[in-house]
Amino acid sequence: MVVRQLRSLARDRPLKPSPPGPIFTGIGGWVFPAWRGGTFYPAGLPQREELAHASRQLGCIEINSTFYRAQKPAVYAQWREQTPPGFRFSAKAPRTVTQSHDLAAAGARADGFIQGISALEDRLGPLVWQFGEKHPAGAQEFDRFLEALPRRVGGRALQHALEVRNAAAWTPELIAVARAHGAALVFSGSPDYPSFADPTASFIYARLMQSRANLRAGYPERTLEQWCLRAMRWARGEDNPDLPHVAAEPEPSGPREVYVLFIGAAKHRNPGAAVALRRQLKQVGA
Repeated sequence: MVVRQLRSLARDRPLKPSPPGPIFTGIGGWVFPAWRGGTFYPAGLPQREELAHASRQLGCIEINSTFYRAQKPAVYAQWREQTPPGFRFSAKAPRTVTQSHDLAAAGARADGFIQGISALEDRLGPLVWQFGEKHPAGAQEFDRFLEALPRRVGGRALQHALEVRNAAAWTPELIAVARAHGAALVFSGSPDYPSFADPTASFIYARLMQSRANLRAGYPERTLEQWCLRAMRWARGEDNPDLPHVAAEPEPSGPREVYVLFIGAAKHRNPGAAVALRRQLKQVGA
């Protein structure tokens, strides 16, 4: 039944539709020993070639190391050269910014990170600002924080995504703030963190964290088909009412870019999940 829905959604479009936005499937990082030896990377592949290989199997990789230490612009430029056109890096912003309880000066502290990572140029995707379960910020603090962040760098628009892990911060006011600034609120597909799917920006950022070790693709096929359907709806500017929401009514939207990344949990299965979802999307013409 889900497969029929996918095919119907792919062909059932208005006579003069806006084309849907692109859908990027991916993983967190690209250096992981369990992905070697044929699990994801071909046996014998030199480690220096792993990024090039991964970026041709996936649409996006989230850079996790930037949460701990920013790289020099020359390193980002080198990573860019190893990846094909159309590929995107997302990146976790430095914890020195997001773990501070005082966000008043966070925008200024973020400038160096943003200027450096702009060396990725057209490969740069969303910047993920992850705030922990005990971070006290509410809607007003996030409003001031987003106001201080640059909207553009090097002539290109920036995509900011807030991952807010404090359940108390998820209020209608937070949804309104994110929409006012065009920032996405990360859908954390995890039972351990708030997981709300209110669309707030021209892109969607979902971090799915429930891969299972006993499944080659991490998730049951039917579950991946459901995520394929949801990604297509988001890309067309529609909502997914089957997922939890905070606000009663979603905002009308045009086509969106959609990022679906498989993170954590049974990490050795995440590339299989991302590749399987990408394959499903191609099969239905998304």
